[in-house]
Amino acid sequence: MTDDTLLRDVDSINPVMPYLRQERIPHIWCPSCGIGTTVNCFTRALTESGMNLDEIAIVSGIGCTGRVAGYMNLDSFHTTHGRAIPFATGLKLANPKLKVVVYSGDGDLTAIGGNHLVHAARRNMDLMVICVNNFTYGMTGGQVAPTTPLGAKQTTMPFGNFEAPFSLPFLADACGATYVARWTVFHVRQLAKAMLEGLRKKGFVFIEALSPCPTLYQRRNKRGDGVDELKFYKENSVVKHGADTKEVGLTFNGPIVVGKFVDRERPTWLDAMNEHFGKVLGSEYSPWGGQNG
Repeated sequence: MTDDTLLRDVDSINPVMPYLRQERIPHIWCPSCGIGTTVNCFTRALTESGMNLDEIAIVSGIGCTGRVAGYMNLDSFHTTHGRAIPFATGLKLANPKLKVVVYSGDGDLTAIGGNHLVHAARRNMDLMVICVNNFTYGMTGGQVAPTTPLGAKQTTMPFGNFEAPFSLPFLADACGATYVARWTVFHVRQLAKAMLEGLRKKGFVFIEALSPCPTLYQRRNKRGDGVDELKFYKENSVVKHGADTKEVGLTFNGPIVVGKFVDRERPTWLDAMNEHFGKVLGSEYSPWGGQNG
């Protein structure tokens, strides 16, 4: 059997494969890491959406999750650490017809990239941001991250983290996101549905996907492997759609509030700009080229 025949057989069995750059497989992710599960959910959302894949672009930064853009068979941009959102913003404003997806990890998006996250949500840039949160810097050694729960051990906090972590849904909500949801990689159907809703939503969409890091976070904190963490997600998750995001913060071993927390409407940055300058400049204004003439 030739390699081409094998790939065709795999495509007929696994509907995810046509969405992947198969020449880059096998991937770098560790066994029982949850990032691949989120990619599976994303491909299901793409299938269900019926969108033209030529009108979707995916941008990521640095880190384990940052490799997603390189594996997806879409127009993609694997950019510098923490800068996925500004690159995606430029892409969206240059071609407003594109659906631009930012797909990266908690360290990339909320530490070095945190300021970009805050202001993109405030401006309501028309982007869908998928943040895979494994509570650590998985690619660079397991340092403490902005999402590391109190008490969890990391290479830079070997006696337990004492820094208060971000609650990412609360942060995104407070900054003005139009859609905010959190699921775990145990909740594959719900996560895929949230991604589908995010693809169809206008404005700044933020989806947090909790995922195990078996090699660093799980091992250092004696939480078993990825399967053990999925069991923890199953047993400790509480679905609360519409929950007040002030009340959904995470603790080391406490309950995990999941669900769709925010779904609202407000003008995107581009819509607000066009409306403003349309009023100021009247008929002379063209949204594609500033002032006519």
